Parts: sequence; structure tokens; C-alpha cells
Amino acid sequence: MHIMEGYLDPMWCAVWFIVMIPFFVFGVLKLRKILAEHPEQKMVVALSGAFIFLLSSLKLPSVTGSSSHPTGTGIAVVFYGVGVCAVLSTIVLLFQALLLAHGGFTTLGANCVSMGIIGPLVGLVLWKVCRSAKAGVFVSMFIAAAIADLMTYVVTAIQMSLNVVTTNGADFVSAFIDFMSVYAVTQIPLAIVEGIILAMFAQYLYTSKPELFEITESNKINPFTTEA
Repeated sequence: MHIMEGYLDPMWCAVWFIVMIPFFVFGVLKLRKILAEHPEQKMVVALSGAFIFLLSSLKLPSVTGSSSHPTGTGIAVVFYGVGVCAVLSTIVLLFQALLLAHGGFTTLGANCVSMGIIGPLVGLVLWKVCRSAKAGVFVSMFIAAAIADLMTYVVTAIQMSLNVVTTNGADFVSAFIDFMSVYAVTQIPLAIVEGIILAMFAQYLYTSKPELFEITESNKINPFTTEA
């Protein structure tokens, strides 16, 4: 899913960096505040980052000739919000670009916007809706993680479509359908599997250490709040 180095026009690289930077800055501020006021959350922060790194590094071949992978952002965004998720995702994306040739440095902004910001934001909204409707932790996390995964690919398809529209004069709708058809074959089942894995982990945490979930109740959908 990561957009590779050199694919995007420099204009779009700049646009997506401009979108990403405010989320990253506020995420750093919020993460510092969380760790200062809730030191018991350090383990979950580390595990959240590990989930993102591990799952998003699993590139699986697609029958359409592309590749797909999970994103692993569900735990991070539910516990700490979009800003912190953007920070963790950026760190992961940097390591992957440097060590795994997965993604790129010029496309870091675009990849963070899709995997670390917009996809997780949709997942967080659905988590809040499910919990407000008295859904259990397992069901709520399954829906949040699976949809966050799928939305990441929708955003990536939009980014790539905008790029070919401005560089090649392609039709946006046709380009979007083409990109989504490439991803959908493998990404829908992957999103379901990811949802189950993260839901099982969330249920385990809720059963063994329910106090860790107290921070999720005060977590705001607004990514620019530093309230813990």
C-alpha cells in the first residue's frame, strides 16, 4: 500500500507533507503529556507502535499484481487519538523506507496521511459510536480496526488518482476505480483478519488490565487536543 519513492509529483509530495505536519506536531505534544501523566501507559504505547510496525511490514502479494498489507493502527488510535497515531506511524514509515525499501521519504507525508491520520480517524469515530451504543470491546475494536485498514486504502487510491489526474490528465473517477479494484481483492479479507487480531488483543487487555482503558474514555476525536 505504501506509495513508493518517486511515484508522486513533487507538488503532491509537498501537499501531503503540509497536511501531515500539524497532526505530527500536536501528536508529539499529546504523547509527551500522556507519558508524563500516565506512566503506566508506556507499555501500551510501545505495543501500539509494535503492532503498526509488524503488521504494516507484512507485504502480501495480490492476485491483481500489486501487494497489500494490514496497517495495525487500531490500538494506537483508540487509546491515544489521531495525533499520537500519526507520530507512531511516521516513525514506522521512516524505518520501513530506510531499512525495508517500503514506501519512500518523499512520499512519507502521503503515506502518513493515509495510514496514520485519515484511516485511523475514521476508525476512532466508529469506536466512539460503537461504545456509545454499548457494543463490547471486541466488537468495537474489530469494526474500528477493520474500517481504519480499509479507509487507508481508499485514501491511498484517492492520492494516486489525484496524482495521475494532474500529471497525465486522467479521469479521476476512472483512475480511482482502477486503483480500488487492484487493492480490494486482497485488502477486504486482510482488513477482516486484522480486525479480529486487534480485537482479540484489546479484549485481552480489557479483561486483564481494565484500568488501561480509562484513557480511551477521555480520548477526543479532535486530533488537535492535547488533553490526555
